[in-house]
Amino acid sequence: MANVSGTWLGTYWQQDSPTRFEVTLLQSGNTLSGNILDDSHLGEASLTGEIIGRRISFTKRYLGGSQHTVSYTGTVSEDESFMQGEWVVQNFDSGPWEAHRSGDDLMAELQNRFAERVPMSVGGR
Repeated sequence: MANVSGTWLGTYWQQDSPTRFEVTLLQSGNTLSGNILDDSHLGEASLTGEIIGRRISFTKRYLGGSQHTVSYTGTVSEDESFMQGEWVVQNFDSGPWEAHRSGDDLMAELQNRFAERVPMSVGGR
């Protein structure tokens, strides 16, 4: 199962117009929760969802303004640094989305890089 906890920077496209967003995901087993801040008049939203293997799905609910919920589905890359998929607003609008892991989670990134460079077994000296 992919680990998606942390901060992600992304873009979704609505009618070929891009909107940037920042999402913070908290993963507990297969369950996801978090917050999204859209760079638009819609603003902040909460999310709940799940991850199974590398498949991610979540529902976004805006905290003010729009009463619509947005359903996201997608796939997380094998190195867990990128995800992409499709969003749908109650069957009347949809489009693609993608997100890249933000550099804000420097400790996790550092641990991953350290694990890649250090041999699992040092061997007898």
